[in-house]
Amino acid sequence: MVKIRLRRLGAKKAPFYRVVVADSKYARDGRFVEEIGTYNPLVDPVEIKIDVERANYWIKNGAQPTDTVKALLKKVQG
Repeated sequence: MVKIRLRRLGAKKAPFYRVVVADSKYARDGRFVEEIGTYNPLVDPVEIKIDVERANYWIKNGAQPTDTVKALLKKVQG
């Protein structure tokens, strides 16, 4: 199954995430199909950049967003 999920980058105790479309079989930080955005929880205010068109495209084609990504998409969309 294809999922839209977060891929963790950054140093220890300084996370930075990329929002990616990946097969659920692959590791969290492993292979992915497409990068559609970023999420930086450390800055104030929190920085969320997601290509909503691409996210909607993948959701229409059967990709399942994780709970965290669903919440981020709601914040971005309105």
